[in-house]
Amino acid sequence: MTRPPEVSRDEWLRARKRLLAEEKELTRKQDALAAARRALPMVRIDKEYGFEGEAGKASLAELFEGRRQLIVYHMMWRWDLDAGCPSCAMLLDNVGHLAHLHAQNTTFAAVSRGPWESLGPYRERMGWAFPMYSSFGGDFNYDFHATLDESVAPVEYNYLSKAELKLKGQTWHAEGEQPGTSVFWRDDDDTVFHTYSAYSRGGDILIGTHNLLDLTPLGRQRHVGEAVHHDRYGIDRPPCH
Repeated sequence: MTRPPEVSRDEWLRARKRLLAEEKELTRKQDALAAARRALPMVRIDKEYGFEGEAGKASLAELFEGRRQLIVYHMMWRWDLDAGCPSCAMLLDNVGHLAHLHAQNTTFAAVSRGPWESLGPYRERMGWAFPMYSSFGGDFNYDFHATLDESVAPVEYNYLSKAELKLKGQTWHAEGEQPGTSVFWRDDDDTVFHTYSAYSRGGDILIGTHNLLDLTPLGRQRHVGEAVHHDRYGIDRPPCH
């Protein structure tokens, strides 16, 4: 544990003001980046995708629940655990009250390749209120590069090919389940468009726990990949001290 140095109040204030200038500059850059993200063009989805959720079978358009926008988190499925990836679960634990998204004409849902007979009980175990859907047996995860299998589709993750991933030494991103976030738009006639996808650390923006810890002297303490299911602290791994 690294303890910050002790200084006088005046010294602290000078240091804080210097940091504030940097924070304000970052905020301006983030606002500009968000505007550029909103201005991205979109691609019509002509393929039919099938999902299974709490209410049974559903199409991609039905995942919107009648709203204009849909945010999908691609949750990695751990076949060895018959459960979701703990790091994905930690991110999903941070999803806020859905009423705030719904009031902005936006639906949030998690999609995983885990079969519904396993995914449904897992959602119940985790106590999540947001909708979850299984895309098991379909192309959705492959088409949006959240599951990588070159026998099914060319490998691409975070907009890099398999060769580029290997060149960067990121071979762990070249196969299997991967995390990601995708955003979709729905017209009145239920035509759906893909507007945005982010992968790897692109999901950091969704992790409120990390944003809070970034305010503290100890910071995050753990890499997101070291996350534990919230009902397994003290069992799989003790909390940080």
